[in-house]
Amino acid sequence: MAPMNDHPGDHPGEQAAPDPVKLIAIRDTPLSVDEVFRAVGDTSAGGTALFVGTVRDHDGGADVDRLGYSCHPSAEAEMRRIAEKVVAEYPVRALAAVHRVGDLQVGDLAVVVAVSCPHRGEAFDACRKLIDDLKHEVPIWKHQTFADGTEEWVGAC
Repeated sequence: MAPMNDHPGDHPGEQAAPDPVKLIAIRDTPLSVDEVFRAVGDTSAGGTALFVGTVRDHDGGADVDRLGYSCHPSAEAEMRRIAEKVVAEYPVRALAAVHRVGDLQVGDLAVVVAVSCPHRGEAFDACRKLIDDLKHEVPIWKHQTFADGTEEWVGAC
């Protein structure tokens, strides 16, 4: 019979992985939920949280026809900086984040992020922190075109 571990936090699988940032990218091609999910696979992770942001058909009470994302050249480095902050705050086993730029249609994937941690609560918290900080800090801008022909720039993911 294997000995009981009275201190589960002492197990290496309960700690952050040595190099947990597995995928950070900005792409002008369609995103893959499967790719991001595979990137955060870790046998020590008991919980994986994944967030998918899609282009919706409305915003602020107006119908959205389409939108485009553009970014500053530093955007990918900023995504990595935020990922490193999340890794420092939570016991992350694996983390991935990809964001789309270019012209998107309603229903297209705009951003996919995922975090694996030893436990589900940590995974949920770390994933929420990751997407919220990406949205508020990464220099990515959204240009929306509405059904009535008006346009709007939004300075967030």
